Amino acid sequence: MDKKTISHDGTSLAYQRTGQGPAVILVSGAMSTGATVAPLAGPLSGRFSVVSYDRRGRGESGDTQPYAVAREVEDLAALIDAVGGEASLYGISSGGALVLEAAASGLPVRRVAVYEVPFAVYEGGAKERAEYTERLDEALGQGRRGDAVELFLRLTGLAEEMIQGARNSPMWSGMEAIAPSLAYDNAVMGDGLVPRDRLAGIDVPVLSLAGSASPAWMREAARAVAETAPQGTYRILEGQTHMVDPNVLAPALAEFFQMGT
Repeated sequence: MDKKTISHDGTSLAYQRTGQGPAVILVSGAMSTGATVAPLAGPLSGRFSVVSYDRRGRGESGDTQPYAVAREVEDLAALIDAVGGEASLYGISSGGALVLEAAASGLPVRRVAVYEVPFAVYEGGAKERAEYTERLDEALGQGRRGDAVELFLRLTGLAEEMIQGARNSPMWSGMEAIAPSLAYDNAVMGDGLVPRDRLAGIDVPVLSLAGSASPAWMREAARAVAETAPQGTYRILEGQTHMVDPNVLAPALAEFFQMGT
């Protein structure tokens, strides 16, 4: 990250900007930094000015306390201001929940695209989220960062043997370092259900994407987002999972974002 801007509460935000054209800001999900979504910048930078940034509490950005989802919306407002006062937003997973909230909050956003925001559309989803919240808060409150990471990986459906393999891998220390930000993504997800009232108030076009190889409930959640947003569109990317290929995703995003230019 080679640039910095300052959010409303004084938090330093690290970002990088590539390409020319209308601004598009990329927002990462849980256990990730701006580097996670940066591979999208290449295929998009021929037509857009693409911004990837480290959300607060991760990478090279600051982490002013106390945390609130509204502070992350202010972070996006600061980034939008830094790149010209208007932008389109793309968010993956819980980062998608954040960009939807930013659009619902009235930020100067042209268009919003999200990929597989993991809203629960199945029975027991709200209860599952509440139990996860309780256990996550307890683990982080006691400084058990590794246990917090395990909780999150279990929530995503990762098999136990893979979780233990991750715990014994060189990447585990980096995952523990970013573990406190899991509480931020959890807050962004609210009660875990589709925030229908907030989505209904979004007055810009919304593209909700999912992969054909992802679990059916993720596709259902993506469809629910599109059907609830007044100007929502639902689209499936064939052969893709939650770990979407940037070279498959980028053309769909470019087509959608170009409609607003």
